[in-house]
Amino acid sequence: MEQNVGGLDRTARLVAGPLLALVGIAALVEVLPLGTVPGAIALLLGVVFLVTGLSRTCILNRLLGIDTSGR
Repeated sequence: MEQNVGGLDRTARLVAGPLLALVGIAALVEVLPLGTVPGAIALLLGVVFLVTGLSRTCILNRLLGIDTSGR
């Protein structure tokens, strides 16, 4: 797949992804009182953001015709 994530979009994903994942893990081990379902959703979104930021490809961006890579 062609890269379609770059610039501020990539930076935001690389910052928000691990933060969301940590919040999700903290909720799942009951350090934060968010509940299991919100914790699982936060963890999943965090992993997706991190992976799309690292790989610089996003399927949703492709479907919507969005390209922030600057090419």
